[in-house]
Order: sequence, then structure tokens, then C-alpha cells
Amino acid sequence: MFASDGTVRRHYAELSERVSELSSDELRRRQQACEQSFLHQGITFTVYGDNSSTERIIPTDLLPRIITAAEWARLEAGLKQRIQALNLFLHDIYADGRVLRDGLVPRALIYGSKHYRREMRGIPVPHGAYVNVCGTDLVRREDGTFVVLEDNLRVPSGVSYMLANRDVVRRAFPALFRTAGVRPIEHYPQDLLATLRSLAPFQDDVSIAVLTPGVFNSAYFEHAFLARQMGVELVEGRDIVVNDNCVYARTTSGLKRLDVIYRRIDDDFIDPLAFRADSTLGVPGVFNAYRAGNVVIANAPGTGIADDKAVYAYVPRLIRYYLSEEPILASVETFLCREPKSLSHVLANLDSLVVKAVGESGGYGMLVGPHASTAEREAFAEKIKADPDNYIAQPTIQLSTAPCFIEGAIEPRHVDLRPFILHGEQTTIAPGALTRVALKRGSLVVNSSQGGGSKDTWVLSA
Repeated sequence: MFASDGTVRRHYAELSERVSELSSDELRRRQQACEQSFLHQGITFTVYGDNSSTERIIPTDLLPRIITAAEWARLEAGLKQRIQALNLFLHDIYADGRVLRDGLVPRALIYGSKHYRREMRGIPVPHGAYVNVCGTDLVRREDGTFVVLEDNLRVPSGVSYMLANRDVVRRAFPALFRTAGVRPIEHYPQDLLATLRSLAPFQDDVSIAVLTPGVFNSAYFEHAFLARQMGVELVEGRDIVVNDNCVYARTTSGLKRLDVIYRRIDDDFIDPLAFRADSTLGVPGVFNAYRAGNVVIANAPGTGIADDKAVYAYVPRLIRYYLSEEPILASVETFLCREPKSLSHVLANLDSLVVKAVGESGGYGMLVGPHASTAEREAFAEKIKADPDNYIAQPTIQLSTAPCFIEGAIEPRHVDLRPFILHGEQTTIAPGALTRVALKRGSLVVNSSQGGGSKDTWVLSA
């Protein structure tokens, strides 16, 4: 909201003026109204490892984050470039393997990853779109530019919270919202529906379902919300049957043929006959139906290899390789612990680095060096030395802050940005994003599963 000299940035001027006119009690009342709306809608997220509660209302902040039109235009161009290159990379490694033969990416990095699916080799994918829904995490650096922190290509979540935040904040500041020129995001469910329809070989009467692990999943609210908004079936594995390599959903009126499955479960659990035999969440035989071309699964199995945190380090090179373009959005400098020189650097500088397990997400399996104790760093160093291939490290990025209404006062909290990209026949990006907030003072961990919160993101039209 403020420039380094303490003046209010121009695009925040109206919000700053409006907030200054309101008393602390009035702001608190509006914050409570936002939280009550989330409570009544059942907008929850599971916070694992919390002894007081496993499921709670996801915290939402009253004050929107504002992004200018020019800044968003650059983000949009960079995200489209990135998802195009990642899809070309996935097609390559599951087809010709040209990028591996040319030595741009080490074979061991791909074939040794738990997210690489040999079963996907040679399977045609509609429009070459392996990744149909992507949530890319970005952070703003001290120079004001955004950099990509990571790509979420498997089953990215959070878009329902983006839409819910917009609903409550628009009601909290109705006059300001009308005059600010905020670009709409309410059409996202229909854009998602259009993307899923475009994956079917025919466009009329496409039957789509959202596949959820069930009510105990941390993001179940989102699964139900999106199915309802799109007007499609919400199913669990037990609701689906495969017969003669065709997929059907059990409904009250009988079996209904499915053409596209928007899966919200990880690869391992999709089909116990193809992947994990102990999975009770998936559908026996669905991968054979997929391989036969009788059903489309979005995102395609095996996409996780492209958001492996080790592969992340190669994305700028992949953009140059496949598109012959310079990356529009920068990536964070990344040290691969599998390389001896990098491993030595990481172990010698654990107090200043963030170390992440390559296959984890949601803030798990990581060490924030500057915030860890000496004992924690020493214990993590032993994990790295025992399995260096499983870890990467990055410099600690001082995430930018945004004003948040915390316990009756406005205070800065660290934030990141997760826009959502849809990719099928066309590429679509909703002009908004989920801004995730580290609610604890000084914390850099914004993940909802780790107790973080969120806020509305306003992208201005001019």
C-alpha cells in the first residue's frame, strides 16, 4: 500500500482513504461479517497437526490486495508462456524424449522422480494439454517485480477461496468496489467448464464429473463448490464403474456415461489396478479406459513431474528450448542438492536458505533456515546428506507485505500470489488470484494447510 517514502501508492489511494474514515469497531464488524459468511457457507480447510481442531474456517482478511492493469498484463503473458512450455515438456518426455537426448535435463532427474509415470508413454493427450488447471505461486521481490516460486500442476486448490473472498469483500466495501474498476472473476467456473468440454473429441452433450476423495479431504468444499457452479456430477471413486473400457457414474436414474473426469485426487490413488493397489479412493480400470481414449482425465496423470521442485530449476531453459523466447517471469535461484558443489553450498549455508523436498507440497518437508533453531538445522542437514536427490534449496525471499486487519489493528503480513491458469483448446487466466497470507507476525509460511489465511485480489481494468 505504501511506497518506501511512506506515501500511499496511487492505486491504493481510494482504499487507504476509505479505511481511514472507518473506526476500528466498524472494521471489526465488517471483518466479522466476512467470517460469518464463510462459516455459513462451510468454507473450511483442514489444518493438519493442529491439536485443537482438524477442520476450521479458512481465515480471510478484510482488506483487498490491489494489482494494476499494467502489472497484471505482464503476469498474464508470463504465465501463458510458462504453461505452454511445461505442456510441451510433458509431451516430449512421454513421447520422443528429445529434451533428454539433447542433455538439457538429466535423464536421472526425470526417470528417478516419483511423479514420472511410465504408463503415460505414448498416450495421446487432447490439444497436447497435459496440464489443464494450474495454480502458479508468485512472490514480489524488493525491486517490485514478481518471480515464480513454484508451479502447482497436479491438483492445485484454492480457486474457490479466491471466488469466496471476492464475494465477501465486495459486500464489505460496495461503493469502493463499484468505483475502483475491478475486473470480474465470477466467470471462472464457466471458463473451467469450457476448458473441460474442449478436451472431449466432440463438443455437444459432454458429460463431466468432478472426482473427489470425499468429505474428509482438506479441500472438499472446493470440489463440491466447483461441481455445483459448473452443474456437473460430484463423484467419489465408489460412484464410478468401468465396463468394457467405458466409464459410468452411478446416479439415481441409472448409469451415466462420463466423457471427462476432473480429478481432485493424486495420481497414486486414481486407479488401484494401474498405480497403488491399496487405494480405495480411485476407480479400478479407469486408466485402461483413459488409455483407450474413452474418457479424458484432467489434469493428465504424470503431470507432477513438471512441478517437481528439481525440474523447476530448468524451466527457464525449457522456455528457451521449446519456444525460442526469453522467460517473461524470472524464477528463484535454485540449488540442486543432487549436485556435489550445490550440496556443499547448501550444507554450509543452511542458516540463510529455504530447503524443500522435491516431491512435497503444501508447505510440508521444508526448512526455513533463518527461522529454524540450530538443532532443527542440524537434524535437517542429516536428512539432506542421507538423500540429497530429494532436496533443493533457495535463498530466503523476503516476501512482500500487504496490509491486513489483525485483532483490531491494521498490520503488515507477508503474502504470495496464486493465479489460476486454464489450458485446453485455449489458455485462459482469470483476472484475479488467491493472495495467501502468513497470519503470524514475521512468518513466511502462507499455506492454508499450515494455518495461513487469504485475501481478495483486485486486478484493476485501467
